[in-house]
Amino acid sequence: MRIFNTDTMSTAGEANWTREGLQHLVTTKLAGRLFIVVSNREPYIHTSAGGEIQCLVPASGLTVALDPVMRSCGGVWIAHGSGNADRDVVDEKGHVSVPPDEPSYTLRRVWLTKEEEEGYYLGFSNQALWPLCHIAYTPPNFDESHWNTYRRVNQLFAGAVLDEVGDKQAIVFIQDYHLALLSRLIKAKNARVITAQFWHIPWPNPEAFRICPWGEEILDGLLGNNILGFHIGYHCENFLETVRRMLEVKIDYERSAVSRGGETTLVRSFPISVDFDRIAIDARRQEVVKEIEQIRRRWRLSDEIIGIGIDRIDYTKGIPHRFRALDKLFTKYPEYQKRLVFFQLGEPSRVHIKKYKELNAEIDDLVEEINWKYESDNWRPIIYVREHLPPTALLGFQRLADFCIVSSLHDGMNLVAKEFVSSRVDNDGVLILSRFTGAARELTEALLVNPYAIDDFAETIKRAIEMPRGERQERMRKLRQIVRQNNIYRWAGGILSELADLKL
Repeated sequence: MRIFNTDTMSTAGEANWTREGLQHLVTTKLAGRLFIVVSNREPYIHTSAGGEIQCLVPASGLTVALDPVMRSCGGVWIAHGSGNADRDVVDEKGHVSVPPDEPSYTLRRVWLTKEEEEGYYLGFSNQALWPLCHIAYTPPNFDESHWNTYRRVNQLFAGAVLDEVGDKQAIVFIQDYHLALLSRLIKAKNARVITAQFWHIPWPNPEAFRICPWGEEILDGLLGNNILGFHIGYHCENFLETVRRMLEVKIDYERSAVSRGGETTLVRSFPISVDFDRIAIDARRQEVVKEIEQIRRRWRLSDEIIGIGIDRIDYTKGIPHRFRALDKLFTKYPEYQKRLVFFQLGEPSRVHIKKYKELNAEIDDLVEEINWKYESDNWRPIIYVREHLPPTALLGFQRLADFCIVSSLHDGMNLVAKEFVSSRVDNDGVLILSRFTGAARELTEALLVNPYAIDDFAETIKRAIEMPRGERQERMRKLRQIVRQNNIYRWAGGILSELADLKL
């Protein structure tokens, strides 16, 4: 089976994509078309605290990755308005110009009731589709009321898109599993709209997906797109095999295309990335240097070995597994006690869902247990920072760390790994990366680990700590070259080039 893959291809003849290159593509090939991005999560959240309205960037890899694309392309980003001051800053159509410091595109907010949030987001999206698509041994929960709310919210988003499009020519770029029905709903009202959708999480094998009671409707919705993108070719293969088994379709494996009812959907892999140059520039700023000094003062650090994990607190991220590996390391190699400090950074997520409540309790218990077991008067092995950290603080931790652990049990890509690499302007530091991430296909100079194999995991941490400086720097230089070349603009350029070449 041949799957079209941009993992190793230069997109549209360019080896290194830049913001300017993406802008050139948009102005030359997409001229006259309105560009719309649609996602559940918004790129900027307005909150009110102490009588002042603040604009925050949410803890979301998706929105952090797409914001530079929208800054380049302009257009409209449609998303759920979730901030408690979001309504205070928009016009009568829910519009606000963003980013606040350099407005370059329009954010349109969709308003959801608490009931809709519960059924669509907490319910079907994250208790059904999320565990269905991740091999993390958490069974999905299929609730018909959640499904009905999911359908209704997809219709709300479709209404917002169609309102923005009006009678214009438009390209709509849909994000992720929250909006699986959207393209079909849009085209039912306006068949001239070109749609692409990127599925940011893994696509499971057909046997796993077929347990979904509404699987055929989800597949039909996704096949409403002109292009459907995944991170890696393996997920494309799973999707093609799933539609072959569940729907009456014709599949052209040479083109990686699915035809149904006279319509064709191209299925492609586009590994997402980050804005390497922007992160590298920000990492060099004096504010980050000051942040490193503040981190050292706040936690009274001197010459300790520093490890970090940066995650949304989710059961797919393997956080308990990395803690158990650290526990094993301290037991087997006691010489690292009082020498190594591991910072776990992250905000609790989806805390109203039972599985996430259990995960947070498990993490709290592990941190307490391991710290009690090894801590001394002035040293704790694990420092759990459970708060929203601004970008400057995250860069400070990334620059300070001797190693970063990404131990996902299953991950479509994982942008934390690429952000860590981009931040290391000193060409130093070691990335320990789970084999079960999409990023592991690209970042082969990382130390790859099976997070379930705790003993080997502990040995890998030891290897990272003891790695000679020359080897560390050589590996990091190669990692940085990979991320620099395969940046977010190449990802967007690949998708938009394919859209521009469609004969519609």
